[in-house]
Amino acid sequence: MNLKITNLKAGLPDKEILKGISLEVPSGEVHALMGPNGSGKSTLANVLAGHPQYEMTAGTIAMGNVDLTELEAHERARAGFFLAFQYPVEVPGITVGKFLKRAVELRRGEEGKFNVSGYITELRSAMDFMGMDQGFINRYLNEGFSGGEKKRMEILQMLMLNPNFAVLDETDSGLDIDALRIVAKGVNKLRGGKFGSLVITHYQRILDYVKPDKVHVMVEGHIVLSGGPDIVNELEARGYDWVKEMKK
Repeated sequence: MNLKITNLKAGLPDKEILKGISLEVPSGEVHALMGPNGSGKSTLANVLAGHPQYEMTAGTIAMGNVDLTELEAHERARAGFFLAFQYPVEVPGITVGKFLKRAVELRRGEEGKFNVSGYITELRSAMDFMGMDQGFINRYLNEGFSGGEKKRMEILQMLMLNPNFAVLDETDSGLDIDALRIVAKGVNKLRGGKFGSLVITHYQRILDYVKPDKVHVMVEGHIVLSGGPDIVNELEARGYDWVKEMKK
């Protein structure tokens, strides 16, 4: 499902970070968002997800025919928006199996008539696909998980929730090559059809496995460059200094 951001301005109460972002990711496509540290990429991800810490001062956010602008974070999630966190938090006291059961139940609107046996079969299949030990079902969510295990868990959640649109906020950070391939495998499984995604990253390597249809570059709260995947190679070779000049 397409995501359309129009003239988005947002930030913290005392600091504007996003300064008029307009961006559209059509249904069925995967776009990459790159940029130097402090450019506003993670802020954009959090604003799109409805994080209460950030304040929108202008603009609109739409996912297909659903206006997300005024919706709370949980309402956006139920509508089919998914955010894979850069730093997934540990949630002691709730197991992976129970957490995902409730999330999937709410996402599908099947409260009171949820097929538990079908859910368990589906979850085990998704875990096999992601190369995850079945024992994780009974572990507390992310508690004691390695960095790579937490990132795999984010993608497992995405597969189970089957969102209309997903933002991956530097999901590749801290991953070794094997974990990176598995994370990319999960993204590519949903790719196409009505699913759309924005992959936020600093590095080329995940884009070797999740080939973007288009690349956008953000600098100081502005999208300063958009184009084809060849932009990634140019950034890898030249860094960001030449792109920063476009903002001036």
